[in-house]
Amino acid sequence: MRSWLRHPLVAVGFALVVTLPWIGLVLSAGGYSAIHPGENISAVVAVAIAGVAILGGAFLLAWAAETAEKDVPRAFAIAVLAVLAVAPEYAVDALYAWRAGAGDAQAANLAVANMTGANRILIGLGWAGIALFSIYRATRTADPAIQRREGTLTDAVTLDRDISIEITFLLAATAFAFFVPLNGGIGPLDTLFLVGLYVCYLVVVVRGDVEEPEAHVGVPAYFQGLARVPRVLFILAGFAFSGAIIFTAVHPFAEGLETLGLQYGIPEFFMIQWVAPLASESPELVIVAYLVNKARSTAGFNALISSKLNQWTLLIGTLAVVYSISAGAIGTLPFDGKQAAEIWITAAQSLFAVAILTNFEISVREALVLFGLFASQVLAEFYVIRTYAEPTATSISVTILYAYTALYLVLAVWLFVKRRESVQRLLRRTLSDVRGAFSSSGRPEHTE
Repeated sequence: MRSWLRHPLVAVGFALVVTLPWIGLVLSAGGYSAIHPGENISAVVAVAIAGVAILGGAFLLAWAAETAEKDVPRAFAIAVLAVLAVAPEYAVDALYAWRAGAGDAQAANLAVANMTGANRILIGLGWAGIALFSIYRATRTADPAIQRREGTLTDAVTLDRDISIEITFLLAATAFAFFVPLNGGIGPLDTLFLVGLYVCYLVVVVRGDVEEPEAHVGVPAYFQGLARVPRVLFILAGFAFSGAIIFTAVHPFAEGLETLGLQYGIPEFFMIQWVAPLASESPELVIVAYLVNKARSTAGFNALISSKLNQWTLLIGTLAVVYSISAGAIGTLPFDGKQAAEIWITAAQSLFAVAILTNFEISVREALVLFGLFASQVLAEFYVIRTYAEPTATSISVTILYAYTALYLVLAVWLFVKRRESVQRLLRRTLSDVRGAFSSSGRPEHTE
């Protein structure tokens, strides 16, 4: 292979080229909102073109975020990466919340279903899958984050202890989420607390120190070696262009998948809760898989945890804002008893996942448990809605949700008790980091 083909700009050019078919499709259709898979364009074509564009955009976004680590705190760069990567999920949910505000009662339930599905996918598939992939890749890469241990399924991914802030804020958001269904909907108080919590988190990480960037290779290394002005221009252009590509392509991509699913008899509600969020989460999973492939499992998991935090705070909080704007008055996004159960199981899964991370690692065994619980619950619900008619299907589904919620809670409480010393260290470290972020001397050095 000629040496010039290995130049970083060739990789950037290739990522840009694969987005061109999508840009051409958007321009020829008169805008991305005019693209309707299954109507004016084949669902297969829409999925293929939009999917490849999302892949190219995800790489550009990852390179921009890695390059930005030279100029801003790494935690902040990862937080921006996480927000942009899951922005399509915000767009999909905002659409249903807007329709609910306009008087579509069913759309409110769909907004909650889509939100809870996205959050559970991020942990059940994202956290679990990336942990397993990281450990598998470590057989070929020298990833310092992977710990090899004796015993069955005991190998683990270790996390950077600087992620304690994200874990603690996620724990606070999860605890609050258990109370959201008690008011019969997502209201102004929920918005104030959850959005306020995320703003506080951003203030803390922005005030953190700019660490010496990790030794990069390829595209990030090339742009980090440039002068400040062209480097910053690449970062801003990378964020803007990739964000626009991902934001516009993911909805038609999800619609195409939904159309294909409906053609094979998969119920619409199930598609909106699981297939559409899976499509909108794909950029995030691609980016994290890219980081893991570079033996940067720590950075990958930091991005996943940051994504969960912003989805579990901003995504929930902004639903009520969009609903109120559409309704023309401050109001509460309502949902039925089934969606209340969906929120509780999502909060319980999140609590269990946080309990796993209190010792700053996730083992093969723990990843398999996360995936197994997630997959078995989804498959059980799919079987029910395919086998029973309403209202029996809903009644059985709610029972399944409560059963899994109880199981998640039992496992979470058991882990918190077992690792109570780790929890105490986590909270002390977070408090110390928060104080350090607002002190003139910066964050303290930790010894543990």
